[in-house]
Amino acid sequence: MADKNHTIPAKGLLSSNRKNWDCDKSTHFESGRKNHQIKVHDLRERVQARRKSLNDSLEGEVRAFLINEAELHTYDDLTKVNPVTPTTVLKCLQARYSARVFYTHAGCTLVALNPFHPVPHLYSLDVMKEYHTAPKPQEFKPHIFIVAEEAYRNVQGQIEPINQSLVVSGESGAGKTWTSRCLMKYYATVAASSQSCQDTVDRIEKRVLDSNPIMEAFGNACTLRNNNSSRFGKYIQLQLNRSQLLVGASVQTYLLEKTRVAFQATNERNFHIFYQMMKGATEQQRQEWRMPHDQRFNWLPNADKTLEEDCFEDTLEAMVHLSIDSEKQAQIFRILAGLLHLGNVAFSPPTDESQPCDLEEASKVFLSTTSELLRIPVEELQSCLRVRALKAGRQSALLKPCSQAECGVRRDCLAKVIYAQLFDWMVSFINKSMCADNSSWCNFIGLLDVYGFECFHNNNLEQLCINYANEKLQQHFVGHYLKAQQEEYVSEGLKWSFVKYQDNQGCLDLIEGSPTSIFSLLNEVCRLNRASDAKQVMARLEKELSGNDRVSWDKFSQQPHFIVSHYAGKVSYQIEGMMEKNKDPVPPELIRLLQQSEDPLMHSMFVDIDAEGVTARGHNKVVTVVSKFKNSLESLMKILHDTTPHYTRCIKPNPDCRPLTFKKEEVITQLEACGIVETINISAAGFPIRIPYASFLQRYGLITHARAPAQLTSLNGFESGDKDSLGSAVMDVLRVVLRRHTAYPQLHSDTTTHSSLVHCGRTKVFLTHVMLESLEEHRAKVRSQKAWSIQCYWRKYQRRRREARRQAATLIQAVVRSWLIRQQIKKWTKAAAVIQQKWKEWRTLMDALAEAELDDAEDMLEETLASLPVLDPLVRERGSVQLSSLQEPVVVRSWPMGLALASAPNITVALTATGFQKVMSMLATLKMPFRSGEYKVETNQFDQGVASIRAQPRGSVKMHLQRSPLRFANMYPGHKGDGITGFNQILLEKHRQSGV
Repeated sequence: MADKNHTIPAKGLLSSNRKNWDCDKSTHFESGRKNHQIKVHDLRERVQARRKSLNDSLEGEVRAFLINEAELHTYDDLTKVNPVTPTTVLKCLQARYSARVFYTHAGCTLVALNPFHPVPHLYSLDVMKEYHTAPKPQEFKPHIFIVAEEAYRNVQGQIEPINQSLVVSGESGAGKTWTSRCLMKYYATVAASSQSCQDTVDRIEKRVLDSNPIMEAFGNACTLRNNNSSRFGKYIQLQLNRSQLLVGASVQTYLLEKTRVAFQATNERNFHIFYQMMKGATEQQRQEWRMPHDQRFNWLPNADKTLEEDCFEDTLEAMVHLSIDSEKQAQIFRILAGLLHLGNVAFSPPTDESQPCDLEEASKVFLSTTSELLRIPVEELQSCLRVRALKAGRQSALLKPCSQAECGVRRDCLAKVIYAQLFDWMVSFINKSMCADNSSWCNFIGLLDVYGFECFHNNNLEQLCINYANEKLQQHFVGHYLKAQQEEYVSEGLKWSFVKYQDNQGCLDLIEGSPTSIFSLLNEVCRLNRASDAKQVMARLEKELSGNDRVSWDKFSQQPHFIVSHYAGKVSYQIEGMMEKNKDPVPPELIRLLQQSEDPLMHSMFVDIDAEGVTARGHNKVVTVVSKFKNSLESLMKILHDTTPHYTRCIKPNPDCRPLTFKKEEVITQLEACGIVETINISAAGFPIRIPYASFLQRYGLITHARAPAQLTSLNGFESGDKDSLGSAVMDVLRVVLRRHTAYPQLHSDTTTHSSLVHCGRTKVFLTHVMLESLEEHRAKVRSQKAWSIQCYWRKYQRRRREARRQAATLIQAVVRSWLIRQQIKKWTKAAAVIQQKWKEWRTLMDALAEAELDDAEDMLEETLASLPVLDPLVRERGSVQLSSLQEPVVVRSWPMGLALASAPNITVALTATGFQKVMSMLATLKMPFRSGEYKVETNQFDQGVASIRAQPRGSVKMHLQRSPLRFANMYPGHKGDGITGFNQILLEKHRQSGV
């Protein structure tokens, strides 16, 4: 029994064991869970304690930093703030704003606070030139000109010449338009400072600057948040040639808010150009435009409000500078006046529904004035506004009267399409007057000025597109600075801890994502081309987008809407009217009517538009507003991705646009929305400049005579060996530069590859601005030394070349001179031979004549000796005759002079010569004075005439010596005054010998 009592069945045993096991398991599980909870609780307490200690320490650091408030305005760069928190950044900006310092560096961006007050000295020409000519503009006070100069020098090729883009972003009223205007003026001034092509530069820069008043007059308006709000986006390309001179410019526009022409919200105004015409027109223009002073227009609300932008003279002057002549101006303003009169046309419901709407008497006058100004038939205009044509397939169109609301819609549609086409024509004309040929420019600097983030009481499709554009720009900033930089640091091997930031990619997916988004649903509703109810569209959005946390709905709102959480805050959009605006329908009869206009400008604007294709049915022909805007924005983003961006964040310090008023809540919201704090953290800890190894060596390799091979200029072909060789070459360059940097002696070692100034990654060199300036300075010194060496060798080469040329010239001159002398000697030899021959002939003739005369004289002497008295002994001794004793003078022809002179002074010799020079030369040849104690020499050239004949001398002797050989006789002066030598001496000697 006992055994039986102690026997336990198997089933009972298993069940007992299972119960025990379950009990133990539950007990063990409970104890384990309690231990885990205790551990988690302890860990949570430690984390909370650590977080509390960190918060306490951070708060302590913030308090310590904010103790000295007097020095907060001295922080030009917010990266120097420690610690970087929204509070410290806000306090520094507030202190600088109070000190009237409106620009502050925030790492890689510039923060600009709108003073809402003119500061002319801050943007003068002297300030521009000061920043442009400075070797290191970064050392100056923060300014928008620093950003402009940095972009300009990057185009010049500080690292590598690449196109630049300056993105000016911010809320509406933050000062984007003014900042863009200052940037354009700066570049125009910098380009105009060059000496070459001065006329062209002056013309281009003047046109670039004058395009601003026209674009603002036609595209800006006064809104609730800004008196000069841009109602369109524009991207201006300043085209530069290889010398970085401004040679042209072009303007690209995005999404003009043309609905403002026909609708203005409460306390807002129409475009500036209409108010300029009302306030600045002359009496003659008012009569031409039918705009008397007391006339009121429905589309010109708040006309009594006076703004600085209501300056009609500036717009007219800009038009003249852009070559818009007076005829074109008259056509433009006539069209604008016609639009104002069209706005006063009102329709009343007809008495019979089958008839078109009626027009009041005043509306008929306005309609007639509109047709007159637009140069279109008034009957057709009235018909197009009140009757619509319905066409089904290929059947003929059916005419149907429009309701009162439809007539107003068609009127507004006509005004919008005319203004939009006029605006596009104006932009096209400005581009034609400024844009340069593609061959004349190689780089550009782009200025992006888009509408700021907007949030009004009633927001519709325009605000959705505007905020979508701002989301795209914010994403570009996030992707370029906050996301891409950190990912690149990690991939290049930098020790980096990620900085958290607000990514707005979810909001972009909500607006433009695929397959379902707000844009896709709006386009789908428009392509169905059916009347759609706003509540149905709202229900469709709730159904398709309910899973997205970026969109929400207000259940207590009675109007169909949806709320989008943007990076700058939540915005509620009204659905009512959004589909019609997205369709943007233009009745074809209106286009055909405008094509018939007799106004040349109006006709040219619509002549190329296909009226039938505007509202053609079919999915492939429906192009919605959001589709066109999305495509244009994508092309803009592509340009920004291909350029080096420079961001300027404009901050609106107060919502009421009051001068020098700083609202902390307003500013901190904008700082958090655009990610300024995260940007400062990344910029402070990171390296803003990143250069590939090959590009680094191409620019700075000359410091150590290192060069990257040509095949390694592209990073795609790098191998590990190539990276190592380039990395060692880069390190050599950095060591040389850092060796001179006394503040960082630890960088001299060979093993150092990174520091707070530079880091060598796997394929790139990461630099700070300080290191870049050191590299540029060292490169400039090396280039200066090499340039000096090149100049020395060049001067040496030039000197050697000049010496060689001088020697060659001397040799050539010697050869030429010797040749010329030889030629001259040959001529002289030939001439001497001729002279000798003639002389010999002449001498032979003279000898013969002399002998004949002597023989005749001897015969005559013998005949007269008997009859003559006894002669003087002196004469007898000389062997001559005494002629003075003769009573009558005897004229002797060609008596030798030697013989005649031998009888002196007993005879008088008269000489005849033609010309005073011949007389003087003859006397000089004889070498005898005019008077002597023994004889007298007289000339009978002027009183006696020619009287020489051959005869026996019987008194005074007259001689004609015009061709006497005495001129060529070789006469030499003797010791005596009456000494005679030469040919005459020969004759005398012969005479003496014969006398003896």
